[in-house]
Amino acid sequence: MIVYNFDVENFLQYYWQKKPLLISGAIPDWQSPLDPNELAGLACEVDIESRLIISSDGYKMQHGPFNGHHFETLEGKIYTLLVQAVDHHIPNVSSLLNAFRFIPNWRIDDVMVSYANTGGGVGAHYDQYDVFLFQGLGQRRWQIGQMCDENTALLPHDDLRLMADFQVQDEWVLEAGDILYVPPMLAHNGIAMSDDCMTYSIGFRAPSQSELISHYSDHLLDRLQEDVRYQDIGFQGQDNSGAISADAIDRLHKMMVSKMSDKADFARWLGQYLSAPKYDTANQSNHIAHGMQNGDAIMRNPASRFIYADDGQSLYVNGIYYPCTKETANFARTLCGYEALIYQDIMSDDVKILIQKLYAQNAICSS
Repeated sequence: MIVYNFDVENFLQYYWQKKPLLISGAIPDWQSPLDPNELAGLACEVDIESRLIISSDGYKMQHGPFNGHHFETLEGKIYTLLVQAVDHHIPNVSSLLNAFRFIPNWRIDDVMVSYANTGGGVGAHYDQYDVFLFQGLGQRRWQIGQMCDENTALLPHDDLRLMADFQVQDEWVLEAGDILYVPPMLAHNGIAMSDDCMTYSIGFRAPSQSELISHYSDHLLDRLQEDVRYQDIGFQGQDNSGAISADAIDRLHKMMVSKMSDKADFARWLGQYLSAPKYDTANQSNHIAHGMQNGDAIMRNPASRFIYADDGQSLYVNGIYYPCTKETANFARTLCGYEALIYQDIMSDDVKILIQKLYAQNAICSS
């Protein structure tokens, strides 16, 4: 998919994580890959995360799964239906991500799709990550506000982070095929201008410092030995027994950071952590229960996460680490960089074994 009126180099230099950008007519021949009824059908599935926000009188949230009769009760109400990870279930929605492959795959979260009738929206808010708002059907007015931080005042609400003071600084009405980029922490508010308003939100992962430290610490705790304890061989005594010396602080600090400063261990843990799937991958692909045949196209399961490390030695898929040989490293690089590749009899035994492992894990499928 080609995005028109879009200069990637200019975007990364002047807009990425800095300021919003409207890309009008991004996809001139745009055809939405699903309709509102199909989206409602996904919201009825047990294993798909969905929400319904009714904004006729304040903002009230309901969590899915829903049933078809539930949507009949919405007549006369202003509402928004949001369905997460639609790219995991609809291949043509997954293909939207191809327009943004200049950003590393590990940064991509998922494609959330929203449907709203006239006036529908989720309220003025800000996200802690980058997002491309792709107008799929109808029209939506997007209002852009101020930059926010952890001190930005929010309205009291059990489910939504609604801003208490939203200051409109710019606004646009997006038509089908238009895209709006919104950087992290920038307040925005979307209001449906038609009864067939559908928006594809492509969100990007941004791990927080607290998240990384917390999860990496858990990883380290599982591997620490109880008999590695403080030592002060050569201690010569001190005048005041109530003091803790600078030398003791230095020794204890080294005990703390020595394990955390192991970059190789952190890199392996990070690959596993970032590749862990957000949702269950078991029922996400057209899995074919037979071995790969020569000429088959090998495709990544859209619900699976693949990371290839630049060291040429590591492939991470769905939280599992696969050490690479020279042959499997080349295969892993290609598999992570392209939507599909062709299975060939000339592949090495190491590559074939890796393919079978990924196939058994449901991380890849064949056509």
